[in-house]
Amino acid sequence: MTTRTDTHFTPIDPDLYAKAFQLLDPTPAPAAPAAPAAPSPVSVILAAAPPAHRPGPVEKTLTDALAFLDTHGWAKHRLIHPEGARCSIGALRAASGARNAAYRDAGKLLLDEARRQHGQHWAAIPAWNDAHTGPQVRSVWEAAIQRAHHSNI
Repeated sequence: MTTRTDTHFTPIDPDLYAKAFQLLDPTPAPAAPAAPAAPSPVSVILAAAPPAHRPGPVEKTLTDALAFLDTHGWAKHRLIHPEGARCSIGALRAASGARNAAYRDAGKLLLDEARRQHGQHWAAIPAWNDAHTGPQVRSVWEAAIQRAHHSNI
């Protein structure tokens, strides 16, 4: 049995494939070495931007409550003032929308911070709120928010 093998291939242009790939991906031939390119503005922003912080439910409740106090005002000796201002508990309730876990944990953290700054004898937020000035109360709120932030809660 004899098998014939034809070894006569059609000649091709040796640069045919190089030309075809250049058409598909036109990359200029490297010229003289250039100075390093400056990073694009987007890569600079992405490299410099820290990861986005997502506040936990306690931090969010405390932050929203303090924003509520900043917007509507802070009150003493009543939960809600007729003009809309609220005491610390009233602001927590407005921010949480319900007496849920975030509300309870935010209240515990706020009271703990009040005790750290103003003494351990405070049994509840309303008594502490009514016995202090606006700047003293705000200082406790800000410290509680920072603690929640650092604890990632």
